[in-house]
Amino acid sequence: MTNLTPSNTPVLTQDELKTLVGQAALQYVVPGEIVGVGTGSTVNKFIDALASMKDQIKGAVSSSVASTERLKALGIPVFDSNEVAELSVYIDGADEIDGQGNMVKGGGAALTREKIVAAQSKVFVCIADESKLVETLGQFPLPVEVIPMAAKRVMQQFAAMGGKAHIRLKEGQPLVTDNGQIIVDVLGLKITDPLAFESQVSQWPGVVTVGVFAHQKAKVCLLGTATGVKTLTF
Repeated sequence: MTNLTPSNTPVLTQDELKTLVGQAALQYVVPGEIVGVGTGSTVNKFIDALASMKDQIKGAVSSSVASTERLKALGIPVFDSNEVAELSVYIDGADEIDGQGNMVKGGGAALTREKIVAAQSKVFVCIADESKLVETLGQFPLPVEVIPMAAKRVMQQFAAMGGKAHIRLKEGQPLVTDNGQIIVDVLGLKITDPLAFESQVSQWPGVVTVGVFAHQKAKVCLLGTATGVKTLTF
């Protein structure tokens, strides 16, 4: 329900902002091509909007089982990423994005597949509400997909950097990703050089993917604000 301020100016809820940016992202979808689709609650709004033009595209490459199921339920064909050489655009959300387009992603545990699809796309369009825009990455717990046998050592390496790491749980057990691995979430980091940080952590044995997206950063961010959708370009 839309709340009203005393001046009768509508105040959009976070859910309504997500709907706005999801619809706004349609302008970046190239007719006749295959679109890269991410994961998460904001992306779900985009998928729902994409259904309105499903007859104008060939289909989608999806970054998660959940998104694949949603796309197929709406009648949108889903292709394996190996079937597609290159995507014109990848549309996904972010847990954090800075003023240069670097992001933290993986709150939904799909970071590895998200990075794969982002890497085969010409343009990354991030869709988010304004609460996700930060000066420095690291306020949101940094997700890292890890091979289970390396979890303790990886957590120790983050501790040496000043981070506090823990294994993400689901119903009391370690959450298992679509790739059969686990997620380590890290608090207390201030990521001032996202590109160098991503390169460094990606080299640690046992790390599948770190949730910093600097090598595959956004080129455009559609930001849901109180005054509508704001377009940031990087």
